[in-house]
Amino acid sequence: MKFMLFLLPSIPATLEERKALRPIAAHSDRWQAMFQEVVELAQFAEELGFDAVAFPEHHLHSEGFEMGAPPEFLLYVAMQTKRIQVGPIGYVLPGWDPLRLAVTTAWLDQLTQGRSFVGFARGYQQRWLNQMAQKVHISATTSDQSSLDETNRRAFEEVYHILKLAWSDEPFRFQGEFYEYPYPYESGTPWPPAPWTREYGTPGELDSQGNVHRISVVPKSYQKPHPPLFQAFSISESTIRWCAREGVIPMILLSRHEQVRQLAQIYAEEAGRAGRWLPLGSNIGVLRQIYFADTVPQAVRLAEEGLVGVGYKRFWGHFGFWEAFRFSEDELEYPSGEQRLPLEEWTVERMIRANYLYAGPVDDVVRGIDALADAANPEWFAWLFDQGLLPRAELRKQLELFGTHILPRYRS
Repeated sequence: MKFMLFLLPSIPATLEERKALRPIAAHSDRWQAMFQEVVELAQFAEELGFDAVAFPEHHLHSEGFEMGAPPEFLLYVAMQTKRIQVGPIGYVLPGWDPLRLAVTTAWLDQLTQGRSFVGFARGYQQRWLNQMAQKVHISATTSDQSSLDETNRRAFEEVYHILKLAWSDEPFRFQGEFYEYPYPYESGTPWPPAPWTREYGTPGELDSQGNVHRISVVPKSYQKPHPPLFQAFSISESTIRWCAREGVIPMILLSRHEQVRQLAQIYAEEAGRAGRWLPLGSNIGVLRQIYFADTVPQAVRLAEEGLVGVGYKRFWGHFGFWEAFRFSEDELEYPSGEQRLPLEEWTVERMIRANYLYAGPVDDVVRGIDALADAANPEWFAWLFDQGLLPRAELRKQLELFGTHILPRYRS
């Protein structure tokens, strides 16, 4: 098993401080404290033996929670570590210009000499994605099969396809629903220094009139044909099948063992149809949370102070994230597709029962991860970490316990 520390990141502060200093994200000293804390945790994770540190992409969060990580911050973290891989899970593709993203990811991979990976997401947060994707008329969405959802998916898949073309060694032409290259596609892009490019540029870039006829993206990535690819955060069978066909690693949020095993089997079967024969669990990942404490109630209190109480109950729950922790008996009172789980069902106990959250003494956590490994043997385990919410001393303690008792046990 490979291990990833997943940081949001968040500006370190209590809820009282966030309210008193609102908007706390306007305070430069607080940003500097976040940078320092994230780098310290990434360095400590590297020292302990973690394989990777990952961040999501989000913007405009004035509350100081889940600030996301632009490419500049990924490079900042990478330059202050030596071995650990650094990357996004993931860039929200409908909000990106494809060529700019292809260049951005290749620069990071070159500058880190192959210590990067690239994750993708479709985007569910309207506050920022609706603003940044307005020119291509894409909005944030949930996977509800609506026309908005379908448009978002088409944009996601088109940007992904262009990225693969851009990372390849050959110059390319492309005409899709949202983008065309060159632009304009039929006539090409005027290029006055055509003689220079004919002599020194990529063969095939220019047509006979000296217009740009094919697009040549540089730099190419350090890793060939491109960095490892991840998908955030998967719950649907259709997404798992798409990932399997494309060789993308899905990070699975569904957590009950029978669900994870079924998705792992689907991935292996679909990959086989695509000519890639994989053992169960290979090339898939899971996202989980862990709280070490002497007793389960003490661990639950940590969860309530951290990402469960703040992230899931105050923020992500309003986007429907608790639906990942449903049980069959919930259908009687809260039929899926008709009613989301209500606030009173948003509990740490539900997460523990769903095998998403491991809480308590080390032995209890070990038993939980053992059961996950027995059920689906995922290649990647991402720990959604409480940076910015719990005290730094507690964060280091949690990491040290993981590095001492968990990493050696499951190291592949």
